[in-house]
Amino acid sequence: MIRTGLLAFFICLTPALSADKKRPPNIIYILADDLGYGDLSCLGQTKFKTPHIDHLKSKGLFFTQHYSGSTVCAPSRSALMTGQHTGHTFVRGNKEIMPEGQHPIPADEILLPEMLKPAGYVSGAFGKWGLGYPGSEGDPMKQGFDVFFGYNCQRLGHHYYPYHLWDNDRKVPLSANEGTATGTYAPTLIHEKTLEFIEDHKDQPFFAYVASIIPHAELAAPEEYMRKFRGKFDEPKPFEGLDEGPELRAGRYQSQKEPRAAFAAMVTLLDDQVGQIVAKVEELGIADNTLIIFTSDNGPHQEGGADPDFFNSNGPFRGHKRDLFDGGVHVPMIAYWPGTIKANTESDHISAFWDMAPTFTQLAGVKTPDHIDGISMLATLVGKAKQVKHPYLYWEFHEKGGRTALRAGKWKAVRYNVLKEPDAPVKLFDLSVDPGEQKDVASEHPEIVGRLKSMMSNARTDSEIFTFGQKQFEGQ
Repeated sequence: MIRTGLLAFFICLTPALSADKKRPPNIIYILADDLGYGDLSCLGQTKFKTPHIDHLKSKGLFFTQHYSGSTVCAPSRSALMTGQHTGHTFVRGNKEIMPEGQHPIPADEILLPEMLKPAGYVSGAFGKWGLGYPGSEGDPMKQGFDVFFGYNCQRLGHHYYPYHLWDNDRKVPLSANEGTATGTYAPTLIHEKTLEFIEDHKDQPFFAYVASIIPHAELAAPEEYMRKFRGKFDEPKPFEGLDEGPELRAGRYQSQKEPRAAFAAMVTLLDDQVGQIVAKVEELGIADNTLIIFTSDNGPHQEGGADPDFFNSNGPFRGHKRDLFDGGVHVPMIAYWPGTIKANTESDHISAFWDMAPTFTQLAGVKTPDHIDGISMLATLVGKAKQVKHPYLYWEFHEKGGRTALRAGKWKAVRYNVLKEPDAPVKLFDLSVDPGEQKDVASEHPEIVGRLKSMMSNARTDSEIFTFGQKQFEGQ
């Protein structure tokens, strides 16, 4: 919850706000899909380059201890949009609705665009939604967004040449992709709509939620990007998927003969799009009043032929997507705001997706809803005051036998198979000396294990649909 006594203080500290208190800053939040910590060349990637994101990092503030909302898609986005971790947020797993969409977030949940409306923000979502099937109470057009263009359904968002996208509440057929055709690469079309939104609303405060589907499986990129990497890597394991029949592009991944080349091509395309967004705000003359954040929704995936070990996609961390070790939830985060955020700086402030809601509302000068888990990071962004810290971060995951994790300071507690073993043992890691979570020190610190285990139990309440023990759909 926002500390109201600090609100005016931080507004005065922020140059863009003090110069024009009637015009709060624009917010562009770029969310990559399944991009690992090590998939950026500024963080160690050697197989390909990400020059635009690297440049963003060199001109902004990099958070070395930032965490996603969850280790899979929908709950990670729910944590972002509600400001609540997965012990409290409504959507805690990938629960499917057929033929299109996911279980809807309730109408009475207050999401980020609704929080920002009192400050006059126009909000647009571009890319993947995953929080409610078309027309449901969870539809983005019923959750505060003024504009939506992309995939309502994260399952259909597996496909880069889909049969349709959604333009607000209108279904838009992509005739160039009929049958097995690959005429319209959806991320390119979505990116064009993103740039159009920024240009259309340059004269009013806007929130652009840019939820890319790259580099989530399936693995596919336009030929101009594939040519950059074709033949550059050995391809020992071509991926054989579903390439024909009535279920084509309904969720199951299509084949890819060159999965390594395709992955590198996809991240390169994403990097180009980030560069074009930055160039657009600079061209429009609004860069000094625009906060741009770049991050990823969880750790690297292993589906559709992806080879995160070849690319060292999880960097120094253990695990991948669906893990609650840091490889599944520790993600890169860059904040860029020229004139306000000091360039080429780093912060070790421990933060997570649920901190975005109070940060953005404090920037906007509006009230943050009660009963959220996030803490505003504005103090860290502007570098002018002491940052309030979390007593802990908490995650729960309802697949793979049930998993929970909690970080408190340097300590990280992880429990697996909790649905089968309610008293499953706690693994304990000291991240200050073991960021790769290789040495379980639980036996050496029983008092800390007991304290963190109690915190885990108290960190959660049951959701209407996501009670711990309910089997969830696996595959997003």
